[in-house]
Amino acid sequence: MKSTFYLTFLFCLGFFGKSYSQNPIITDVFTADPAPIVYQDTVFLYTSHDTASVEATNYQMKDWLVFSSTDMVNWTNHGAPLSPKSFSWATGDAYAAHCVEKDGKFYWYVSTFHKKDENSNGGAAIGVAVSDSPTGPFKDALGKALIVNEMTTDNEHGWDDIDPAVFIDDDGQAYLYWGNGSCKWAKLKDNMVELDGPIHHFKPKHFIEGPWVYKRQDLYYLVYASAGTKPEMIEYCTASSPEGPWNYQGIIMENVPNCFTVHSGIATYKGKDYFFYHNGTLPTGGSYRRSICVDYMHYNEDGTIRKVTQTKEGVLPAE
Repeated sequence: MKSTFYLTFLFCLGFFGKSYSQNPIITDVFTADPAPIVYQDTVFLYTSHDTASVEATNYQMKDWLVFSSTDMVNWTNHGAPLSPKSFSWATGDAYAAHCVEKDGKFYWYVSTFHKKDENSNGGAAIGVAVSDSPTGPFKDALGKALIVNEMTTDNEHGWDDIDPAVFIDDDGQAYLYWGNGSCKWAKLKDNMVELDGPIHHFKPKHFIEGPWVYKRQDLYYLVYASAGTKPEMIEYCTASSPEGPWNYQGIIMENVPNCFTVHSGIATYKGKDYFFYHNGTLPTGGSYRRSICVDYMHYNEDGTIRKVTQTKEGVLPAE
């Protein structure tokens, strides 16, 4: 009897084999900027890929990675089906990206930098790749950037067109959100690769970058990395429309360990809500060698989000 109790106790603590997830959830490579989607009962996780050396003082991010899981604990690495080299107009590193599915096709919106040519004088730009599979192969859907620096003038710096995130509303209308220093948004046409109207911009309280928009019941949520303090935190707003106006609600998650940035992604899977983020806690990790974690997310009765508790244990297997 005592032996059975002891084994059960160890299992519950997560020490029995590898039955339970441990944060960070990806340990064989450095990953950041999580963007999860749920498709056909599987979670697909699209990530940035940090390759900087331990001594580096800036980012080195050469491609984007894809992982999948059917239990939120065991993750399969599908490699790097996309990089800036996949775009003839691109140069520089592979910054935050977001993939969505529509009508059986997968559209991966990425941020990188644009070559100086007849279409742009350079600066950050957003492209879109398409595939018939969530794991690729992906190819440039346009042959040119969807967003170039010259299309947005509300900020003077050349890296404000980064961190794309797409939300598709219940009526099928898709919206693209992005930005550093201000949050920008525009409608997308049904083909998912063209803007359908003007670019708008606004600045939620403490907004710096990394927007993520989703709907729960009748409420829309705008979650983002904040610059109210350094290092960054995650804060959010709510609205009754994906076009706003957005009402500030507060902090979802405090600073993360050993990293001055944080970037979030949110998914509902098998009846539970999950909050993905990155930190710098892997051995030799740091602000340029980040790692993705996941913890549970909970709501109050009025729809506001409770603060996310960062854990080393992570989440239990989804059933």
